[in-house]
Amino acid sequence: MSNAGYAQERETTEGKVFTVTGGDWDSIVSGVDPMHDERIVVNMGPQHPSTHGVLRLVLEMEGETVTEARLVVGYLHTGIEKNMEYRTWTQGSTFVTRMDYLAPIFNETAYSLAVEKLLGIEDQITDRANTIRVLMMELNRISSHLVWLATTGMELGALSMMIYGFREREFILDIFEMITGLRMNMAYVRPGGVAQDVPDTAIAKIREFLDFMPKRIKEYEDLLSGQPIWTARTKGVAVLDVTGCVALGVTGPVLRSSGLAWDLRKTMPYCGYETYDFEVPTQPEGDVYARYLVRLAEMRESLKIIEQALDRLKPGRIMVEDRKIAWPAQLALGNDGLGNSLEHVAHIMGQSMESLIHHFKLVTEGFRVPPGQVYVPIEGPRGELGAHVISDGGTRPFRVHMREPSFVNLQAIPAMAEGGLLADVIAGGASLDPVMGGCDR
Repeated sequence: MSNAGYAQERETTEGKVFTVTGGDWDSIVSGVDPMHDERIVVNMGPQHPSTHGVLRLVLEMEGETVTEARLVVGYLHTGIEKNMEYRTWTQGSTFVTRMDYLAPIFNETAYSLAVEKLLGIEDQITDRANTIRVLMMELNRISSHLVWLATTGMELGALSMMIYGFREREFILDIFEMITGLRMNMAYVRPGGVAQDVPDTAIAKIREFLDFMPKRIKEYEDLLSGQPIWTARTKGVAVLDVTGCVALGVTGPVLRSSGLAWDLRKTMPYCGYETYDFEVPTQPEGDVYARYLVRLAEMRESLKIIEQALDRLKPGRIMVEDRKIAWPAQLALGNDGLGNSLEHVAHIMGQSMESLIHHFKLVTEGFRVPPGQVYVPIEGPRGELGAHVISDGGTRPFRVHMREPSFVNLQAIPAMAEGGLLADVIAGGASLDPVMGGCDR
């Protein structure tokens, strides 16, 4: 059997070294009779409807059994991390929010916390700003889990779940629009605080959401949990135990569904999470069904956190007081979308020439960040989302690199798929909840 397309190896003084590439289709199938020993090479993607975006899977099969699975990523590469080197620190929020587009608030928060750590202003972030960040992140966690539940339901045949999941997500996106002016990719969390305050109308809508959402989660369980097709497609499928998760760097609901209660909100708290009362759901089985149960339980815990955040949302500033850092914007929703309110523009223009110059320089040049590098991890909907940010003392990042859970978790697909059936590749891959915008960046 030809070795073409496989990782080449060579011996060095450090031991055996492998050169790994994506594996081109032609080189994999060349020189091998595809029907030899019933060996079939299946190219799934990158536009396959059940691969959660532009992910390509090259599967070698014997009959219906997967003998080898390889992932090829990079079809959605946007160059976000490189682009940030040419923008100010505040403009970075506009880029990172577009990485994992189902978890924009988490991207912004991880990046902002890293910039604030470099600036040494973590203790200056106001209580109201931290509470709003927690409130928005937990709403975002629920909306992200709803997309997972909706799309996984569709892929495994539960088409009604698709409709219900997106119905509730729309309600959350309406809340986001009331607060930030945008449904997705909001650039709302910024170094120093948040872009604008939460209006009373949004508070009322969140209260309404807290009222009906527990009943909806119960309806999802009634629809799926005892359904024989759902249980047959998920129980005992794509098992990954805690040893495998740790070895592969898998975090988030997938790790917790294998029995390890590792949640950065508890183990390495940030934004005041240590002051909130919530549990870390776990399941011991490590299969697709366990991941389903963990995500449902996490939505319930997020509802508890949101309620606590609303109760402690006291009046106060939403941005640090340091005028050399605080983005000078009082944003308002107008006929032309989102922009500075006319009152704020008039206020700036009516002040001294010096303050007008300061406003102009801060917006165009940005603030300087002391030299150094930090790594700040937070608990995203898919696992550990970390921001590694380096500053050379200038007004722009020297380097920003994100530890994206979608990218890291995807390497578990071969471990879950090989030896299983082709149909279970879909269930297993979906249970990781990968978002390719975060994976490719």
